[in-house]
Amino acid sequence: MDGKVCLVTGSSRGIGRGVVEELGRRGADVVVNYNTSEEEAMEVVDEIEEMDGSAIAVQADVSDWDDVSRMGERVRREYGSVDVVVNNAGVTVDTKIVDMSKEDWDRVVDVNLTGAFYVTKEFFEDVAEAEEGRVINVSSVVGQRGNYGQANYASSKSGLFGFTRSLALELAPSNSTANCIAPGFTRTDMLEKVRDDIQEKIKEGIPLDRFAEVEDIVGVVAFVAGDHSSYMTGQVLGVNGGMHW
Repeated sequence: MDGKVCLVTGSSRGIGRGVVEELGRRGADVVVNYNTSEEEAMEVVDEIEEMDGSAIAVQADVSDWDDVSRMGERVRREYGSVDVVVNNAGVTVDTKIVDMSKEDWDRVVDVNLTGAFYVTKEFFEDVAEAEEGRVINVSSVVGQRGNYGQANYASSKSGLFGFTRSLALELAPSNSTANCIAPGFTRTDMLEKVRDDIQEKIKEGIPLDRFAEVEDIVGVVAFVAGDHSSYMTGQVLGVNGGMHW
């Protein structure tokens, strides 16, 4: 990843944090995007710089068109064009459909799906003009299977599949790729909010009988971001411990 500029949205914690740390470790210049977690984002930057890497933290709400445009301007001032975009930012507002408000639906779809479009739109030409550009969309096994009380989240994450495949076709003439990672249930702060009894029930449906660690997902994202994945595009990679859908 030496000499490549990588932008990861929602990367102050969880899977996104693991991804930027790994890409920074591999020699990339990394952009740590965050919305509200400035202190955590700066901690990530410090960690990467301690490894003799290069990183900047840039605030932007990916569901805000103007915020994303400002992020693009800042990134290009610091690093020039972007080679790799990882659309990782995501939120949940869980409730049954009968109780789900318009605001509950809009918030999740605006961040998880529309945000991926805004960020990709901002950096599309960068990726297309890169020697081997990459767009990597982080979805979820919930987008494949659905989940009780998560109609908004499941819809936003499954929408990334069609977005990825269409994007792959549009990037193909420039020899750049677009792929989607669909993690299973992963040990992050999002999973920690789930009651212990529900966690156990979820784990019963995972053939490998454990939740993913962040490192399990990070390794796959790093592979897709690198040169060895150059003939793979438009794919959805399930990293879910063997769960079927």
